[in-house]
Amino acid sequence: MTDTSDQTTHFGYETIREDEKAGRVQGVFSSVANKYDIMNDVMSVGIHRVWKDAMMDWLAPRPGQRLLDVAGGTGDISFRFLKRAGHGHATVLDLTEPMLVEGRKRAEAAQMSSSLDWAVGDAMALPFDANSFDVYTISFGIRNVTRPQDALREAYRVLKPGGRLMVLEFSQLPNPMMQAAYDAYSFNVIPRMGQMIAGDRDSYQYLVESIRKFPDQDSFLGMIREAGFGNAKYRNLSMGIAALHSGWKL
Repeated sequence: MTDTSDQTTHFGYETIREDEKAGRVQGVFSSVANKYDIMNDVMSVGIHRVWKDAMMDWLAPRPGQRLLDVAGGTGDISFRFLKRAGHGHATVLDLTEPMLVEGRKRAEAAQMSSSLDWAVGDAMALPFDANSFDVYTISFGIRNVTRPQDALREAYRVLKPGGRLMVLEFSQLPNPMMQAAYDAYSFNVIPRMGQMIAGDRDSYQYLVESIRKFPDQDSFLGMIREAGFGNAKYRNLSMGIAALHSGWKL
C-alpha cells in the first residue's frame, strides 16, 4: 500500500497531502450532488450532453455487456449505455454517497433499477475481481482522482480480456489564443454561476482549476498506454474543450 503521509498532490491550484485529497473531493461533490446535472450544464454550456452521446457512438454498447462506470455519480453514462445496449448491466461506483443517492432516485424514476448496482468506492482500489467487466467508463471524474495512473491500472485489472476503456474529460485547446479565451470564461464566469445556482463558489473554483491541472491529450494517452492498454486513441470534442480517450485490454 502506498504511503501518502508525506507525498503531495494538487487540489486545484492548492498543494495538499495525498491522503487529504479524497476527503476534499468528497466535500466538493457532496456539496453539489443535488445540483450535479445543472453543474455539468454550467461547466460545458450544456454541450456535455452532446459529448456523452459522442462517447456512446464511439463505444457502441452491445446487448449483454457489463459496464463499470467509475465516478459515475448520478448514473448519466450508465443510463445512456443501457439504453444503447438494449439490455445489459451497469455498476455505478462513486466516492461520494450523496451522488449515488441522487442516481438511485433517477434510476427508479426511469424504471431501470433492476439493471443497475450502486457502490461506494475508490477508483484507485476497486472492490471487484479481476476480469469482471466488458467496459469501463469514467466521465469527468479522473481528474479528481489522487493518482490517475493507479486508477488506469485498476481499470485494466478489472476489465476482461478484450474489454474497453473509455474516458471523457475536459482537456486542452490546441490554439493558445482560444485556450486563453476559454480560461477567461472558466475562471471569471463559472465560479460566479456556481454561486448563483448552487450557492457554492469554492467548489466550482476548484473544478475549473482541476481542469487546468489535468494532463493534455497526448500526455494522458501516454498514461493509458503505460497502464497496459492497446490500440489507444483519442478524439477531441468541441476543438479540445473535452476529449475522449479509448483503449483496449488486448
